[in-house]
Amino acid sequence: MSSKLCWVFVLWALFCARPLAVAQAVSSETAPPPQSVLDVDWLDRSVDPCSDFFAYSCGGWLKKNPIPADQTSWSVYSQLQDENKLLLRQILEQAEAPSPKRNAITQKIGDYYAACMDENAIEAVGARPLQADLARIAGLQSKSQMADLVGALAADSFLFSFHSVQDFKDSTQVIANADQGGLGLPDRDYYLKLDAKSRKLRADYVAHVEKMFELLGDSPPAARREAKSVLRIETALARGSMNRVDRRNPYKLYHKMNVPEFEVLTPDFQWTAYLTRIGRTNLQSVNVTYPEFFKVMNRELKRENLKNWQAYLRWHLVHANAAYLSSPFVNASFAFYGKELQGAQEIQPRWKRCVGYVDDDLGEALGQAYVEKYFSPEAKQRALQMVRQIEDAMQSDIESLPWMSAETKARALEKLRAVSNKIGYPDKWRDYSSLTISRDDEMGNVARAREFEFHRVLNKIGRPVDRGEWEMTPPTVNAYYSPQMNDINFPAGILQPPLFDPASDDAPNYGDTGGTIGHELTHGFDDEGRRFDAQGNLRDWWTAEDARQFTDRASCISDQYSRYTIVDNIKINGKLTLGEDVADLGGLILAYMAWREQTKGQQLEPIQGFTPEQRFFIGYGQSWCSNTREETQRLWATIDPHSPDRYRANGVVSNLPEFQQAFHCKAGAAMVRKNQCRVW
Repeated sequence: MSSKLCWVFVLWALFCARPLAVAQAVSSETAPPPQSVLDVDWLDRSVDPCSDFFAYSCGGWLKKNPIPADQTSWSVYSQLQDENKLLLRQILEQAEAPSPKRNAITQKIGDYYAACMDENAIEAVGARPLQADLARIAGLQSKSQMADLVGALAADSFLFSFHSVQDFKDSTQVIANADQGGLGLPDRDYYLKLDAKSRKLRADYVAHVEKMFELLGDSPPAARREAKSVLRIETALARGSMNRVDRRNPYKLYHKMNVPEFEVLTPDFQWTAYLTRIGRTNLQSVNVTYPEFFKVMNRELKRENLKNWQAYLRWHLVHANAAYLSSPFVNASFAFYGKELQGAQEIQPRWKRCVGYVDDDLGEALGQAYVEKYFSPEAKQRALQMVRQIEDAMQSDIESLPWMSAETKARALEKLRAVSNKIGYPDKWRDYSSLTISRDDEMGNVARAREFEFHRVLNKIGRPVDRGEWEMTPPTVNAYYSPQMNDINFPAGILQPPLFDPASDDAPNYGDTGGTIGHELTHGFDDEGRRFDAQGNLRDWWTAEDARQFTDRASCISDQYSRYTIVDNIKINGKLTLGEDVADLGGLILAYMAWREQTKGQQLEPIQGFTPEQRFFIGYGQSWCSNTREETQRLWATIDPHSPDRYRANGVVSNLPEFQQAFHCKAGAAMVRKNQCRVW
């Protein structure tokens, strides 16, 4: 994936917490006019591009774009996403107005938004929307009833994650998948590190959990005991969880077994009761991503008493829903997850949060209105043309690789030719007709939307894969590659200035969006993607020597990035970021090849004093302009498979002779690596 917005894990509090102030009408706040793909005012010409290309490309932008108080970082991507929200707000404010002209789609998105914006109603009900589930938890008579209760709350993914996935060994089929989970901190390492900052953060986390129990009505002494129990249980689950580097190896995530075999792992968790509660009594098999986690979960079920498990469940219930409750819950959650953990100074305005909720829960309904107004057929065709040109470049690249055998090249080309390109929006929109949305019941809307999505995902089990499905909504400013679908997906939201402009000259367009297209395509051949074949099946299609060659070349990149410092003494985890780093480098090489082919025979002239080659690379460099808070840098160092944006710019160009020629860099300059890396 291309940007920081595409994490699998997202801290819910920052993205879900809302303020107390009621937003004003959108007429006073409109999206600024679109910017060109390359902006010379973003440059810092006092910096030598051969010394620090990121600072040269983005120095002006960095000075003019301090991080807004309600953001943890601010980048070209997040700025565009923020501007997109203004467009979506206009759509939603029109949709929320009762009118006989509203259709089923505008009724749902408009009423959802209206309920979300009704702050007085939300303040009036306080935590009452949780009372039924809190009573369920209080009513537990024994730990043997845990499975049934967790099943009743399954849409909130308590204790573990249960959903559906494509079968790694048969990508035409969908199977059940059980995965590790159950943590309130962002990653297992937050529980296990022993440095002073980690110890303090855990102490503050316990204080936050204690505060939330008090908001539920517990006495301070009881809340303190309960919070300590929560940390103890979560720490045990963290010790039993697989780390993020190991999770990059799909072979370590595939343990398909039948239900009786799964029950052997967790004899104290009644899977029959759980599956009955979620309506999956006919389930034949399940992929257990990490069996060790479920063994540890079972051990803790036996070790901890019922009262401690009730405290754990109550915490995760309020944790999952605090964003939708009254202001004391919202503010307490923001104080820890938004401010302390990530450095944000203010909660985002309510209208932004509500726009985000609609996009999360009714994204393809909202996306239909967005695409109709803001995504032209010309933009789709131009983007598709670029994708095909970059695929042609990759074919040429594979055919000319000196280190790959003819046998493996044939398999690689077969996979490349099978890639499906999805541009802008789905061919078939999602059907939300069975989801009830009310304009006076925000928490009910959220709960029903969760249930709808949970069962929509489970209903895929045992059915053929729908290869037309998308994992991102059309307004999203991001892109992704799916190794099992073997497709690249570019939502409409990312295909607009300053990232992409059909009217711009080709050089920065190819350097920016072309590099992103190449990035996503290269993911099919990075350290994870290369393990799946043309049909998306987990299969080793490499000769032993070619696999060794790939590993050696990828290690060059991993070693390079592992030397970069993020903040203080924290280095990039080059093994965690390897796939994204390989994709960044390979993607820009492919984009450059495609651009040269596109402009072959043309008389390219300098524009604004920059040669076409320089404009290509500046377009790439400016795609990574960003400021990031120190707290967020620490978080990303642990959980994010992307390198910091500075190194996504500098790390790539320092490996490219074409860049060094464009800017006349001399040997020994910082942007001229002596040992240059290249995989693709």
